[in-house]
Amino acid sequence: MALSISRRVVRSFGSLSALGFREYPTVAGRSFQASDLSGRIAGDNLLHADCFSLSKGGPSFLGFRRFSTTILTPDSNGGAFPSDLLSSKTVLTPERTIGLYEDLVVPVTNFHNEDHGLMVLAGDVFDVPIRKDIIHRVVRWQLAKRQQGTHSTKTISEVSGTGRKPWQQKGLGRARHGSLRGPQFRGGATMHGPKPRSHAFKLNKKVRRLGLKIALSACAAEGKLLVFEDLEVPTHKTKNIVNYVNQMENTKKLLLVDGGPINEKLKLATQNLHYVNVLPSIGLNVYSILQHDTLVMSRDAVNRIVERMHTPISR
Repeated sequence: MALSISRRVVRSFGSLSALGFREYPTVAGRSFQASDLSGRIAGDNLLHADCFSLSKGGPSFLGFRRFSTTILTPDSNGGAFPSDLLSSKTVLTPERTIGLYEDLVVPVTNFHNEDHGLMVLAGDVFDVPIRKDIIHRVVRWQLAKRQQGTHSTKTISEVSGTGRKPWQQKGLGRARHGSLRGPQFRGGATMHGPKPRSHAFKLNKKVRRLGLKIALSACAAEGKLLVFEDLEVPTHKTKNIVNYVNQMENTKKLLLVDGGPINEKLKLATQNLHYVNVLPSIGLNVYSILQHDTLVMSRDAVNRIVERMHTPISR
C-alpha cells in the first residue's frame, strides 16, 4: 500500500501561516509516494525532495533530505561533502569469522624480518571455535598435575614425646587424659592433616588436545602468532635477542617454539631474559601459551604440532 502525503494531512494540523510558517506553492496538488522513492533511488542517482519547505524568520528547512548511494572519499570531486572533513585513515575490513576450520595463510620471516614466503596453517588446528571452558579445564589439570604435593603433618604416633599417662584417671578433678601427644596439647599431633599425595586428576586426551588447538587458534585470531623459517641466531649474545624483541610491536613476553632440540646459542642468548622463554615443540602447552602475549614458532615446529594433532589417539 503506497504511502501518500497530500494536502489533507497539512490541513489536519491547521493553517501553516497561522503557526508562523510560510507555505510554498510546491505543496499544492502534490503527493509523495513510497513507490516513487524506491524507483528513483538506484545506483549513484540523487533524489531531490522538494515537497515542502518551512521557514520561521530564518533559513528554510527541507522536509526531505537528499538521498544518495555514492560513497564519499577524500578524492570525491562532486562537491557533495567537503573533502577536508573526511577521515584520511584506512578503512578497516571486517574481521574474519573465527572457528570455521578454514586454512590460514601467514607470512614466514625470521629474526631479521626477511621474507621467506608463505605457509598454510591447518584450519582444524589453528582455526577452531574458542571455548573458555575447555581452556579452564586444561589449565586446572596442568597446575594440579605439576603440584608437588610434599606437604606433611605428624599424627599422634609420629609426634616425639612420652606415652605415659599424665595423671591418674580419677580423684584430681581434672579432665581425663591418656597422653600428652594429643592434638589438644601444645606440640601435639595434627588430626586429619595433609599427607604427601598427588593432586593430579584424569583429563581425557581429546580435551587436552582440543585445549591446545583452542590456544593456538586464539593466538592466530589475535595476530599474536608469528612463523619463522628457523630460530637460528648468529651469536649467543643476549643483546641480539633484546634488539629482536624491541623491533616487535606490542610484545612484552615472548615464547619461542622450535621443532627439535633447542639450539645452544639460542638457549644461552635467552637464559638471562625473564620475558623470553624457549620450548621444543613436544613441550608446547596451553598454560605456557597463555602466559605470553606473542608466540613465535619455527616452520618445523608448526609441522610437528600439526602432525601431532592429526595422530589418532591411542585407546
